[in-house]
Amino acid sequence: MKAIWNNETIAEAPKADLIRIEGNWYFPPKSLLWEFFEESTHHTTCVWKGEASYYDIVVNSERNEFGA
Repeated sequence: MKAIWNNETIAEAPKADLIRIEGNWYFPPKSLLWEFFEESTHHTTCVWKGEASYYDIVVNSERNEFGA
């Protein structure tokens, strides 16, 4: 399965390696093309999943804030 944003593949892994929770697909960290991700200062907290950290996705100078 591929994650594509702004016509660029930003992650790719066999579907068996992904996790789906509440309709969202989660790629393993090793499958991300990290050159497209910048750590964000945004965090949220879920009662059962704990704290979530976010990344901005940046492709061709376009930014998807908190996109991952």
